[in-house]
Amino acid sequence: NWELQGFGQYNFGRDKILADEKGLYRYVFSVPSRWNGKKVFLVFEAAMTDTEVKINGRSAGPVHQGGFYRFRYDVTSLLRFGRDNLLEATVAKMSSNASVNEAERTADYWVFGGIFRPVYLQAVPQEHIDRVAIDARADGTFKIKVFAQCRAADRKIICRLQQNGRLLPGSWSATSDRPLIEGKLADAQTWSPEFPHLYTAVIHLQDQIQILHSVSEKFGFRTVQVREHDGIYVNDQKIQFRGVCRHCFWPESGRCTSPSVSLQDVQLIKDMNMNAVRMSHYPPDVHFLDACDSLGLFVIDELAGWQFPPYDTAVGKKLVQELVVRDVNHPCILLWANGNEGGFNYELLPEYGKYDLQNRTVIHPWEKINGLDAFHYFPYDYGIASVNHGRDIFFPTEILHGLYDGGLGAGLDDYWNLMVANPLSAGAFLW
Repeated sequence: NWELQGFGQYNFGRDKILADEKGLYRYVFSVPSRWNGKKVFLVFEAAMTDTEVKINGRSAGPVHQGGFYRFRYDVTSLLRFGRDNLLEATVAKMSSNASVNEAERTADYWVFGGIFRPVYLQAVPQEHIDRVAIDARADGTFKIKVFAQCRAADRKIICRLQQNGRLLPGSWSATSDRPLIEGKLADAQTWSPEFPHLYTAVIHLQDQIQILHSVSEKFGFRTVQVREHDGIYVNDQKIQFRGVCRHCFWPESGRCTSPSVSLQDVQLIKDMNMNAVRMSHYPPDVHFLDACDSLGLFVIDELAGWQFPPYDTAVGKKLVQELVVRDVNHPCILLWANGNEGGFNYELLPEYGKYDLQNRTVIHPWEKINGLDAFHYFPYDYGIASVNHGRDIFFPTEILHGLYDGGLGAGLDDYWNLMVANPLSAGAFLW
C-alpha cells in the first residue's frame, strides 16, 4: 500500500473526500527459454482497486475491478521467451465502477491504494489441470471435480491421497470427458478446531504413455450441516461459534500482511479459547486461511461489502467466482457471507453454488436468511426474545462492539450464558 511508503494520501472510508490517485508500476523480468511451448499466466493475488496490465506494451486483458480478489491473465502470446520482458500495471485507487467504491471504499475502515498481495507467473503445459473443487465428508467419502484443459476426451485423471507426507493406499480415477472423481477413504480422520487433520490430494493428468501435468491440493474431511430450527452441525456435532471479526491490517504495512502475521493472529484467537473467525469485510490473504486450516479455526468467508449499496450484478458475479474458486477447498470455511449489513445483492446468491461443490450455506450478516439470524448488536432483552421465542438459528456475526460498548468483555458473561442456555443459539462473533 503506497501510503505506507510515503506516497499519496491517507483516507478513512468515511472521509467526505476520498483521494483518487493512480500508481504506475514497471517491472522488468525474464522468462526461461524452457517455458516456450507452455501456457503462462500472470497472477495478481490482489490490487487496490482498478488494475490495467500491459506486457511489453500490449494489453494483458480487461481492467480488473475489485480490490481484494485474485485475478489472472493468459500472457503466453505477449511474452518474449529467453529474454527480458516489461510488466506495467496502472492501479487506480478509486474504481470507475461506483458500486465497487460503495462496497469497498466508502466504508468504516482505512482504505488504501496499491498492489498489496503477491504477483507471480504460473507456467503449465498446454494440456493441464486448471483447478479442482473438493467435497470431503466426515464418513470418508469424497468428490473431486477436476477442471482440465485437454486436447482429447480420453485423458486419464488419477488421484492419490497423502497425509503428513505419507502416500496412502489406493487410487481413484476419472476421465477428462467425465472429470468427477468419487471415492471413500477408510478410517479417515476428520477435521475440526480441536483436531485439524489435513490430507493432500495429488492429481495427475495423463495420456496413455506419460503424466502430462500434476497438482496437489490440501483439504479436510468434515461435514457441515445447517439444520433448520435446530443448529449448525460439524461432523454431526452441534457447534457454537466462539468467534471474533478480523481485518487484514498491520500498522507498518496497511493491508499488506505476511504468513507470520497470520500465524500470530490465529494463535492469539486460539489462545483466547475461540474456535471461529469472521473475515470482515472481504476475503483474506490465502496464508491466513492456510493457518486456520492447519491450526483449526472455523471461518466465515465474506464477499466485500459495506452496508448499502452492494456490488452491481455484473461485477458482483465475477467477484463471487474469484472468491469461491480461490477458497473453495479450505476445510476451515463453513459459510459464505454475501456482503455486510445491508450490502447484499440478492441476485448473487445463486452464484456461490455454481463454484462450490460443497454447496455451503450463504448468510447475510445482520439479516435473517436461509434459516439463520445474524442480527448485529442486539440488546440483551432482544436476544432473550429471539432465542426463546424465535425459530431461526441465532448467531450475531457482530456483538459487543469493542470501541463503543465499554469493551468486549462488558456484559459478555450475561450474553454468553443466554446463548449456551438455548439450543437455537449458535454463538456469536465479537467486534
